[in-house]
Amino acid sequence: MSKRITSKYKIDRRMGENIWGRPKSPVNRREYGPGEHGQRRKGKLSDFGVQLRAKQKLKGYYGSISEKQFRRIYAEAVRQRGDTSENLIGLLESRLDALVYRAKFVATVFAARQFVNHGHVKVNGQRVNIPSYVCNPGDLIEIRDRSKQLAFVLEATQLAERDVPEYIDADHSKLTATYVRKPAFGDVPYPVHMEPNLVVEYYSR
Repeated sequence: MSKRITSKYKIDRRMGENIWGRPKSPVNRREYGPGEHGQRRKGKLSDFGVQLRAKQKLKGYYGSISEKQFRRIYAEAVRQRGDTSENLIGLLESRLDALVYRAKFVATVFAARQFVNHGHVKVNGQRVNIPSYVCNPGDLIEIRDRSKQLAFVLEATQLAERDVPEYIDADHSKLTATYVRKPAFGDVPYPVHMEPNLVVEYYSR
């Protein structure tokens, strides 16, 4: 099960943005934070506050990633050659739960984590139940035969609110997807403006 116990939409309201682009987001009706003090005028954020907010938004977008996990992903991004912010996005998008979500096998990132956890997904023919499993370009991701008739899977493939990005080759008739290549930041279809460079600044302090 997902670790998130409280309403996931509180992230939207705290950020004041519909970060997943979902039609049910409360931000579509009211763009202020949760609670009785949510409508108070917000003061100007410090540089640290801006960086922290960027980190919270990016981490929150990928569901129930813990701070420890997210810091570990950042450390791996630093270790790799090239631009750290690009590496960070590439690593986040290479997670199995992120790819299941991008391929439109489920409706939300939270459902993707749970779906993988419950053993419904195979990678290159082998069942994998670890949402943080890192896939490599060329890997074949597929829904197990016994899970292909689940109603929420069939509904998710028909969702019109988002498209499958170019770095994933999805076949919804067979419920398979090939991870074609690791994406650059500009390839990822975030519904809101993300700033991974500020996340790098936050951890580089």
